Amino acid sequence: MKAILAIVVLVAGIGGGFWWWQGHRASDGTLLLQGNVEVRQVNLGFKVPGRIASLLVDEGAKVEPGQKLGSLDRVYFEDNLRQMRAQRDQSAANLAKMVAGNRPQEIAQTEALVAEREAASANAKVSLDRATQLLKTASGTQKTYDDAVALNRQADAQLTSAREALRLMKAGFRQEDIDLARAQLADKEAAIRIAERQLIDAELLAPTAGVVLSRVRELGAIVNAGETVFVLSLTTPVWVRTYVSEPDLGRIRPGMPVELRSDTAQSAPIRGRIGFISTTAEFTPKTVETRELRTALVYRVRVVADDPDGMLRQGMPMTVVVHAGTGVATAEGK
Repeated sequence: MKAILAIVVLVAGIGGGFWWWQGHRASDGTLLLQGNVEVRQVNLGFKVPGRIASLLVDEGAKVEPGQKLGSLDRVYFEDNLRQMRAQRDQSAANLAKMVAGNRPQEIAQTEALVAEREAASANAKVSLDRATQLLKTASGTQKTYDDAVALNRQADAQLTSAREALRLMKAGFRQEDIDLARAQLADKEAAIRIAERQLIDAELLAPTAGVVLSRVRELGAIVNAGETVFVLSLTTPVWVRTYVSEPDLGRIRPGMPVELRSDTAQSAPIRGRIGFISTTAEFTPKTVETRELRTALVYRVRVVADDPDGMLRQGMPMTVVVHAGTGVATAEGK
């Protein structure tokens, strides 16, 4: 009994595959391939977060590449850009000051201080000599001498300090400090470029031609970066997805020209070409026990449609017909 049931199932499978295969052939030997239109979609959103200030298109609108679709409130981006530019100007002024070095007036002021300290040092030395002579003749005191020695040392130290300050004024800033100021300026300039890009990204532009399928957000909404605002259906490319059986696989090839016809009454033919044939079989039985069962193998085929008027819609049924011996493919409605 089990053997009879297995034979019945096998015969039914072979017969069904043969019926499917014959049903995809016309009486004149043409090959019929059923399929559906596929259109790619893209979710559009702002690159930066913010509050939506304007939305310029609605569902069903046709858009062109680069067309403005909406914008965010720009005031925050403009204020941030002004702040970055002010910080850049501050860093640039600091770098210019370091590169230029000290002003001649500052150097002259330090030179005058050196001259003042030289005079004070000379006066302290004279006082020390006088106190030394008085101490030797017993006319002076030890305290007077000690005070003169301390005053002389203080005057010499102050003179040395003033001379070192003058050398620093003439030498200018260290190269390391200049390099640091230059790096800080570069950092501010980079921040300005980021702020400028954020201001540009406050506008949402269409990346390609298409039709607005959905308007997800409305005016005044607070959106995050990348959050979907519009769903855009691309007008190109448009494909027809279909399948070809394994025995008919050799009758088609990539680049073969096609004509596409929809089920729409009195619709004009749409030209296209076969763009892709899958290298992997689909709907394959788990175990191929006979040669006849291999006819159930099918391969996915993508037909690229030339649809300049935008007549094709997502999911629209199509029938591809390959004429026998001509190498020309046609598609007509069911």
